Amino acid sequence: MRIVVAHNRYREAQPSGENTIVDAEIAQLTAAGVEVLPFLRSSDEIPSMSKPAKALLPISPIWAPKAQHDLDRLLTEHRPDVLHLHNPYPLLSPWVVRTAHKRGVPVVQTVHNYRQVCSSGLYFRDGVICQDCRGRTLGVPAIVHRCYRNSRAQSALMATTLAVHRPTWKSVDRYIALTTAVADHLRDYGIPDERIVVKPNAVPDPGTPAPSGNGFLFMGRLSPEKGLDLLLAAWRRHPVGALGPLRIAGDGELRPLAEAAADERPDVLYLGQLDRSGVRAALADSSVVLATSTWHDVLPTVIIEALAAGRPVLGTALGGIPYLVGADGPREPAGTGPAEVATAAPGDGRVALPSGVQRGEAGWVVAPEVDVLAAALPLAAAEARMLAGPARSRYERTFHPDVITKRLIDIYAGLAGGRAAR
Repeated sequence: MRIVVAHNRYREAQPSGENTIVDAEIAQLTAAGVEVLPFLRSSDEIPSMSKPAKALLPISPIWAPKAQHDLDRLLTEHRPDVLHLHNPYPLLSPWVVRTAHKRGVPVVQTVHNYRQVCSSGLYFRDGVICQDCRGRTLGVPAIVHRCYRNSRAQSALMATTLAVHRPTWKSVDRYIALTTAVADHLRDYGIPDERIVVKPNAVPDPGTPAPSGNGFLFMGRLSPEKGLDLLLAAWRRHPVGALGPLRIAGDGELRPLAEAAADERPDVLYLGQLDRSGVRAALADSSVVLATSTWHDVLPTVIIEALAAGRPVLGTALGGIPYLVGADGPREPAGTGPAEVATAAPGDGRVALPSGVQRGEAGWVVAPEVDVLAAALPLAAAEARMLAGPARSRYERTFHPDVITKRLIDIYAGLAGGRAAR
């Protein structure tokens, strides 16, 4: 099987989980015997472009002529079975879908954000969830609020691109939704169920989990949408030391908030930005990982890392978080894990659920409210060891690289088989 993987890499100065996932998938597919033809561009190329090439940049999200020429030549020469698209902006453009279809090559796209509708891709603006552009032919609110790169001109370009390429996106042969929440987003956009497959990302297997540690770990980018302020407000509802330590790892604009909390309370520890060995150590020391996002977080990788380490997760009931912890109800497709959401039962070691808290297979989800999160913290502390085994089992069954790579190859095979039949 021969697959073209198309991706516009984000700038290296802007750490990107999407770049990491694409690189990992290419390596995993190659190891599984798939011939991968990378068709990659990088936003780091822009400063060194020629003046004529830079002059075309404003239209490149709509139509990138050089990329189409290069892709057409690649498709003609190698005749791949499938083109797998990730991020097309700004140097590829969604036009690659049309170029592939012109050569009879079916297209898969992994949806890493909400950019079919939202110019920023986040459904988040000015500190709150925003879906003002849903259902609009042209995303005028995005232009008014400078949602793309804080520029009215660039926001107008992105909003126009989304309007122009609505038929392009509707023609994609198969969408890979990372969670059931992304699948809902695609259905709302008008994509039929039969063209949507839920397939999350994988993280490498760290091996047998360490015994459960003590306390909580918040790990990730310290930015407003990740909910650090929500977490700290809930944490302050409890006496110092009542829940064990709260470890905070990462960096970002809210670093002063983390440092101030660590100065204020001895049960809050700010660990700074950690390397891979530091992350493993922090996970081993903790018993519960926190994911308190206040936006519709698509697929926070920290949750999958937690499950791989046998650590249950307490998160907000937004975006992909309920799916990741197995608390998203009966919509979860066959083969990706049980849809049953656990409920308290006498004698099983579980405690009664506070209002607004839902228990899943590998953790708990809560309404993004201070009172509810505060009530859930002692529940998670009490049940952490009980859910450590199920957390690891969910990782092995649903997020292990071997499982995810096989599912991806099956998706390709289904499309390539349909192409052969035509």
